[in-house]
Amino acid sequence: MARKTAIIVGNGKPEHDLSGIVDDAQFVMRFNEPNLAGGMSGERTDMVMLAASSKILYRRLIDPGFTDNAALKAAKVLMLAYHPDIIRRYHPRPNIFQRLRGRRADWTMQAIDVMGKAGKEIRIMPPQTYIDGCNELDIAGSQMRKVFPSTGFLGIRYTLANFPASEWDVKLCGFSWEGWKRHDWRNERAWIENKIATDRVSLLV
Repeated sequence: MARKTAIIVGNGKPEHDLSGIVDDAQFVMRFNEPNLAGGMSGERTDMVMLAASSKILYRRLIDPGFTDNAALKAAKVLMLAYHPDIIRRYHPRPNIFQRLRGRRADWTMQAIDVMGKAGKEIRIMPPQTYIDGCNELDIAGSQMRKVFPSTGFLGIRYTLANFPASEWDVKLCGFSWEGWKRHDWRNERAWIENKIATDRVSLLV
């Protein structure tokens, strides 16, 4: 029996039109405020992995147009990448002046409120999943308050753990492995290259 296709789509713009391949897949994951790249990465979206720990998310949540994002509207499931316990234990906390301006470390409840009202099924990654991901990237306990796995890494790892290779062909597109300085892009890229070398994932180009 032929394997099903799962495609994990980063927010980078693909070099070629991949819309037909993406929309024909049986599962598509995207991230945060998904960029449909002018239609070049298709429209199908089954799950959006969202980081609920940044001020960027807060700006999105107070934007009335946020839930009009086509991929968010299509998504069946919203997965919060960082459990509140993980945010509390490891993520940077705003100082007193930032708190007075309304900044918080954790926007989980606000995300649940907004996305729940938009009709989404909401899930939260277990704390141990995050810790296991740090271990896989060799992020030592002493570094876990300074270096954080990206939503992209956590989303790929989630898919590989829940979509067995015997049944699913997992493909990636739209990832640049660069961005926020607190993510360990070098080790994340090396981790992906290992998965490609062992035929666990492939790149969609």
